This record gives sequence, structure tokens and C-alpha cells, in this order.
Amino acid sequence: MKNKRYEAELDTSKGKIRLRFFPEVAPGHVANFLALARCGFYDGLTFHRVIGGFMIQGGCPLGTGTGGPGYTIPAEFNATPHEAGVLSMARTNDPNSAGSQFFICLDRHPHLDRKYTAFGKTADADSFAVVQAIGAVKTGPQDRPVEPVKIHKVTVREVVG
Repeated sequence: MKNKRYEAELDTSKGKIRLRFFPEVAPGHVANFLALARCGFYDGLTFHRVIGGFMIQGGCPLGTGTGGPGYTIPAEFNATPHEAGVLSMARTNDPNSAGSQFFICLDRHPHLDRKYTAFGKTADADSFAVVQAIGAVKTGPQDRPVEPVKIHKVTVREVVG
């Protein structure tokens, strides 16, 4: 992965979200996300938690916010600000408990800085517009979308240049 750049495209029920990654600040998180994406882990999952103005969260195989890939990875907290479009890893109270669940910020949230591992960002305005559309869905108990927002498939590609 050294000297290579990757993008992932999340094909969701609300549109496509292209993500670019920050391996220079969170190489373990980038490698983990890409490996899970390549093996199809995220395909068919949902954004199980949506909090308007805050973030959209996905990557739980159970759809409840309690599942993961069966392992955890060490935190890579960094100086990347948690602002609109930033991709970060969800975790429990244990800083080293991230696995597969991720979130994308809808706005600037400095209280997350250096406490959660930011490892990417939406690649363009169209992608962020899809994130905003997901962030605007009606939710019910536990911030769960009333109508499920699916991640149909995640595709990874190497970026040239």
C-alpha cells in the first residue's frame, strides 16, 4: 500500500459516495477499511445510525451498532479535524476498539478531534450531497432510519497520479 492511493465508492440506496483516504495519518485504519471493502464485508449492510447535523454511521454486520468483524484495531488519533465529509472510525469507550463501524460527519465537530480516528473524506461535492441526503432521513428509536439506507456494494480502486 506504500506510495499508492485508493478510493472507495459506496453504492447506496441514496446514491454513490466516493471516499478518499488519509494513509499518511491512519495507515492501519485505511488498510483495514480497504481489506473489509475488498472482501465484500460492507456489501448489503445499512447506515444503522443517523443523527441529523452530526453524522451517519454504518459498517455493523448486525445493523444494531453492536457488531464488528471479530477483531479490533489500535487507535490512530491524529490532527485531522472532524469536519463535514470526514470519514472516521466508530468505537466503544475503549480507544482501541474500532473494527468495521465507521461514520461520516455532516458538520464540524471538534469534540471528536484526537479522540476518534479520522482516516478519509468524501471525494467530491456530489458524494457529500449523498451523505447529506442520508443525514436528512427520518429516524426512529436509537437514531435508526425508519426506511433502511443500504450500502449495496463497496468498490475499491487505485487512484493514478
